[in-house]
Amino acid sequence: MPPLAYWPDHADPDYARTGLDQAKEHPFAARLARKLAHDPSVIRVRAESDQPLVLPSLQLPKTSFQADTTEQQQDLVRQLERFGQGRRRRPLVITADRGRGKSAALGMAAAKLLLAGRQRVIVTAPARDNLNSLFRHAAIELADDLAQQTDVELTARGGQRLSFIAVPELLSERPEAEVVLVDEAAGLPAQWLREILLGWPRVAFASTVHGYEGTGRGFAIRFRDVLDRETPQWRAMSIQQPVRWAPGDPLEKLIFELFLLSAESPTDLVVNTSEITIEPWSPAQASDTELAEAFGLLVDAHYRTTPADLRQWLDDPAAQSWRAVYQGRTVGLLWGSVEGGLAEELAGQVVAGKRRLRGHMLAQSLASHGGFPEAASLRTLRIIRIAVSAQARQLGIGRRLVAAAKAACQQQGLDALGASFGGTTGLLRFWQESGLKVVRVGLQQEATTGEFPLQMLQGLSPAGVKLEQSLSARFARHWQVLTPRHWPAMNPDLLSSVGADLPPLHTLDDDDWRDLRAFAEGFRGFELALPVLQMLAACRGTLAWLSHRPELDLWCRAVLQGWSWPQLQGAGLCAGQRDGEQQLRRLVGQLLQNGPEL
Repeated sequence: MPPLAYWPDHADPDYARTGLDQAKEHPFAARLARKLAHDPSVIRVRAESDQPLVLPSLQLPKTSFQADTTEQQQDLVRQLERFGQGRRRRPLVITADRGRGKSAALGMAAAKLLLAGRQRVIVTAPARDNLNSLFRHAAIELADDLAQQTDVELTARGGQRLSFIAVPELLSERPEAEVVLVDEAAGLPAQWLREILLGWPRVAFASTVHGYEGTGRGFAIRFRDVLDRETPQWRAMSIQQPVRWAPGDPLEKLIFELFLLSAESPTDLVVNTSEITIEPWSPAQASDTELAEAFGLLVDAHYRTTPADLRQWLDDPAAQSWRAVYQGRTVGLLWGSVEGGLAEELAGQVVAGKRRLRGHMLAQSLASHGGFPEAASLRTLRIIRIAVSAQARQLGIGRRLVAAAKAACQQQGLDALGASFGGTTGLLRFWQESGLKVVRVGLQQEATTGEFPLQMLQGLSPAGVKLEQSLSARFARHWQVLTPRHWPAMNPDLLSSVGADLPPLHTLDDDDWRDLRAFAEGFRGFELALPVLQMLAACRGTLAWLSHRPELDLWCRAVLQGWSWPQLQGAGLCAGQRDGEQQLRRLVGQLLQNGPEL
């Protein structure tokens, strides 16, 4: 490595990959250098030195190392066996730090359950790679009883199977299994966890407490209420004994400090709203205590937080941050980055797909997918992360942070404020209340969340306002065509909220009114009325009115998402085509009589 003194401004070749190669200073590397310089356990070898290397004298252990399971692992395997053969609806929740052998124990227990007579055990996780250790130890445990092995399934001689199924397929296909094991559960959205919990008789959830696979704290915050409500007899287990290293290993301690793996957000505060202040804040200039507290908020709130995020946050010269402070503690945080400002020719290349630049995610997406080169030319502050501590939520702190960022954008002459996030109804409502408008929805679900990316914008300059309106109007013309092809499974609440946020596209003429009345009165069939029903959905106020109706799900699935009558019946939305049409006829009749002014 270069000498530690060079780290703060060293031209790390990796920065070109991250878009940080233009940064003159690298506070992330500077912080690492300070930690390494002051840690007494670090042995620094200086190649230019003539002095012999003196290594510390360590006491030999009383017993030599032997590869074996720890006592806590063995106890966890026993508990999992008992759970897997026990009564239904008594889920087990396992938490552990990295390197404690949690996944290995899950694999050993899964194999033992197959050998004990369970016909199928399903395992799932945010990605198949999370389960390499689990499958390896399950295969070892099965030993001679292993008849067949693939990358996603182990089959025992008696036909019993241990299968990996990704969460989306698991929830859509609903295969039978006596036991379902969810590893790295903190990396999955709470709604998916709830569906798994209620979908199978015996479900165990395992989560890494620290280490960026997701945090045990965030997992508990998002999921404990669901467990208490749905399965109050759930049990918790944790293991602390390390497997990969000795207790107290200095390397583990150093790694945790280098990458803030132990970052903790405030948990001991009773917040008084009137005493909260919002202030600009630079993580690169903060003390380590302040930085750890703030980063702990990001780790708790966002399961995908990685060490690369810490580097990006500290080193990005375009980054701007604000924090909410209560009694000297950070209880809220907003991290944004200025994007765009590209030359007209370069922006045109981005739209044409000829150039792809690091560090301009929202600007490039709106330019290339939205079709407006000015999205890359104008300067936008993209809000990358926003987080509020659990004790300070529902107090308006998030909106105050956004308002502070918006005021700074106006002072700096920026054109717009934007955000891109995995779409949920609650998050969409938050950003709407903060003044942003929907301008794009991604066509594919995010692999880790199962959510469609939503992109929102608020124009601040005349050019920014024009861009927001242009993007929104164009998306309004496209979304109904795209919905049955790309968003047929989107939550109806979210779909209707997206549609209601868009500018109205249609006004109905006399022929349309006649068709709607004919459908409501039973003289016109659903298929013939479908075009005008879709036009009705694009009229001002229709979806907002429908959002308060119990038939919203049926309307979205049948009219917008293109579900067939057997699909609608299978989802419990109607008893068949006749019943479904009758419900929609009554709904249209009520809308014509008591609905919004169309």
